[in-house]
Amino acid sequence: MFGPRNVRREGLETIYRASGLLEAQVIKGRLEASGIPALLDYESVGPVIGITIDGLGEVRVMVPVDRAEEARELIAGGDDEGDIEMDNKEE
Repeated sequence: MFGPRNVRREGLETIYRASGLLEAQVIKGRLEASGIPALLDYESVGPVIGITIDGLGEVRVMVPVDRAEEARELIAGGDDEGDIEMDNKEE
């Protein structure tokens, strides 16, 4: 109805599925601060309604394929203030 859930972008890999734009922007900022370029991919209606139902509102954090493992390790490593949960990571 709102497009494919398993989005494929050439040269990019989805490393994380956030339940909203704010969470995804935090992760993207953390990756970029470490020198890993990141892209957020989402349906345009998600931020407007502000909920996640059946993938609607989900934000995919994507990085270059050759940096995907490094990005996953960075996110899983957490920081002094708390870890980012990785229970929805892409395999």
